Amino acid sequence: MFEQNGSNKPVGVIGAGSFGLAMANMLARKNDVLLYARRPEAVEYIQSHETYKGKPLHQRIKAINNMQELAERCSVIFPIVPAANFRAMMKDLAPHLHPYHILIHGTKGLDICLPKGGRTKDMPPIDRSCIRTMSEVIREESVVVRIGCLAGPNLATELVQQQPAATVVASHFREVINEGIRLLRNERFQVYGSSDLIGVELCGVLKNIIAIAAGGLSGLGLGENARALLISRGMVEMIYLGRALGGNVQAFIGLAGVGDLVATCTSRLSRNFTVGYRLAQGETLDQILSTMEETAEGVQTVKIMTEIADNLNVRAPITQMLHKVLFENMKVEEALQYLMKYPFNTDVDFL
Repeated sequence: MFEQNGSNKPVGVIGAGSFGLAMANMLARKNDVLLYARRPEAVEYIQSHETYKGKPLHQRIKAINNMQELAERCSVIFPIVPAANFRAMMKDLAPHLHPYHILIHGTKGLDICLPKGGRTKDMPPIDRSCIRTMSEVIREESVVVRIGCLAGPNLATELVQQQPAATVVASHFREVINEGIRLLRNERFQVYGSSDLIGVELCGVLKNIIAIAAGGLSGLGLGENARALLISRGMVEMIYLGRALGGNVQAFIGLAGVGDLVATCTSRLSRNFTVGYRLAQGETLDQILSTMEETAEGVQTVKIMTEIADNLNVRAPITQMLHKVLFENMKVEEALQYLMKYPFNTDVDFL
């Protein structure tokens, strides 16, 4: 039976995808965990098996399908669902939340705020006023004030295997950072803190773009020089875009920025890397997305950030070329040729 009082209350996790399961297992090393899964059949399976989606389940994890129960029993909740579903999830959860709750999300995507009827031809281009990070969605949809996010080189498969790793807990509230450290830090998992919530969220969002490009390079059979070039120029592009959206440089040169960027640009465990790799191998985007079990957030992010870059006059050639590859039928080889001819004259010009 779970204890209901004080620090012995269970910790909540929303989302039974790869990263949600990894975090549930990580949290269960110290706490009882209530894992919310949207589909009743998933809850039933988790309750009767020791693994789910090929990943082991800690014995202290209990699956449920009741948002009210989750909110009543857990004062700290980790929402980890795709960005496209995040606002709807918050609308379902919000009636059961109170100001005492702490929410620390692990979603690396953006929410677009458009009129109910969608976009029309006479609407102005998307700018910062049209997009929300997940912490901003939480603030808009609920009474929760103490909000944080997780970001860093956290490939779910390696976390489940308990390989050494680290993450950043970012929040405007030191109490949220300390709670994240208390719940998650162990001898195989380091936890750092940051007060730049928006900057750290944007790191997790923007690195997905560069990860798709990195997959494309590997799919073409190119080597480490090309990958290093992409990672370094990709970091510069992330900083330009991040600053335009309200982040600062510090976040991007830390674990959530360069750390996560290196991990996702060098690992075939990354969903976004996989998209780029398969594109370079000749598959179409529709073919790739229809056969992926989980969301590659970078695809939608490329679409959003290309329009942002154009509207705000931000230099983002990698993002813009990826848009042509993903949505305008440009070949990966052609995009690479363009980028190699792009007139970069200064190496570091953002400090």
